[in-house]
Amino acid sequence: MRLAELGEFGLIDRIKKNVAASPSVLLGIGDDAAALVPAPGCVTLITCDMLLEAVHFDLSFCDPESLGRKSLSVNLSDLAAMGARPRQFLLGIALPKEVPIEFMDHFMAGILEQAERFGATLVGGDTCASKGGLAISITALGEQRPELVLKRSGARPGDLICLTGTVGDAAAGLEALRRGMRDGFLVSRQLDPTPRVAAGVAVAEGRLATAMIDVSDGVLGDLGHIREMSGVGAKLELARLPLSDEYLAFCPDDPYALALTGGEDYELLFCIDPGKRSEVEALFARLDLRLSVIGEITAVRETTLVTPDGGAYAPGRGGFDHFG
Repeated sequence: MRLAELGEFGLIDRIKKNVAASPSVLLGIGDDAAALVPAPGCVTLITCDMLLEAVHFDLSFCDPESLGRKSLSVNLSDLAAMGARPRQFLLGIALPKEVPIEFMDHFMAGILEQAERFGATLVGGDTCASKGGLAISITALGEQRPELVLKRSGARPGDLICLTGTVGDAAAGLEALRRGMRDGFLVSRQLDPTPRVAAGVAVAEGRLATAMIDVSDGVLGDLGHIREMSGVGAKLELARLPLSDEYLAFCPDDPYALALTGGEDYELLFCIDPGKRSEVEALFARLDLRLSVIGEITAVRETTLVTPDGGAYAPGRGGFDHFG
């Protein structure tokens, strides 16, 4: 069966029956608007991301389940960057009429699997026909106490710059897909990233960071957002960049360019007071998540990149920019 046969309201009913109830949702899918119950003492944080076919994803590279998971993950990563706990989300999707309903079933299975994993509930959205490719828009809502919300604007000279996980993998994975590879660690990092929700919440609720952002546009680009909002500079030690063995094997000639500018790793980049370093390291040991200190915030409003031999490095481009 194709969507043209099922119809818009048949599709909505098909989606609705797979959505679990949540105590934070008074009214969900089916009314003109959702009614939500906020946690006492918390503010709501809202983020929205779009994924467009031929811009953000290629259906010849990915299966619908992983596309569903990634569609929600990129929003959950934004909530994690501010220390918020995911609560609800809205899904807007435009589909060509000839799309098989089985595609949507698998796509929604991926979204709802990720939603259950991270405690988010689908509460509504919109569906329409597309005369072009597939378009996905998700608006995610999270909660946190107002005094714990982390922003990009709190970094101070002398702060240490920290990074979770490894970087460059997703960009290398995209290049691997373009070369015909369809599986492996790098490909999975591109198609099915993991938002660092637990780490973001723990850092915020431990009052451990002065500023935080997720790495969606690349380390340099996203660090640049912190620099701009905080009015500071940064010095990065490239020898400290966390690079996976698979990434190093894929990029043997220049291990830094994609790691600095590639984007889509959805790791967390955050700044801490040096006096909290041991506390932060102990937290990440408990979380069993790699943590790297890659540099420090400076007063001079520029970014300096230092190679292992003490020289300067120029990557040739900044972070990702849709209109750059």
